[in-house]
Amino acid sequence: MMTKNFMLIILGILSVLSLQGQTQQNSASIIKQIDKQVESPIYRLFSTDNYWTFIKLDTRNGKMWQVHFTISQEGYEGELILNPDSLVLTTEEVNGRFTLYPTKNTYNFILLDQINGKTYHVQWNSEKEKRFVSRI
Repeated sequence: MMTKNFMLIILGILSVLSLQGQTQQNSASIIKQIDKQVESPIYRLFSTDNYWTFIKLDTRNGKMWQVHFTISQEGYEGELILNPDSLVLTTEEVNGRFTLYPTKNTYNFILLDQINGKTYHVQWNSEKEKRFVSRI
């Protein structure tokens, strides 16, 4: 009888310890994911050499827009689509995955996928036919 009670107590203690270990591991994993999300914003604005133009980048998937602002009533203010298509599958999206690097040319940037190293030539322009994103 004592052996049976002893075995039940040991089994109870082992099951509680294994549950606590899993909870701590899951909590640590969740905290790391939250920290990564906070450190890497979904959207970032990149300045261009044009005072009135920025590029807005969805850092998860490489989608981009030209953002124009003005201080006069005659000027254009708004967003123009630069790249409407995700460059990765939805399941592969990660905050901070993509970032832009300026070049010496005012209208050109290099887009880098920081996970797989793929690079893209990005050209912004006020004229639609001169805007593009192409794989290098």
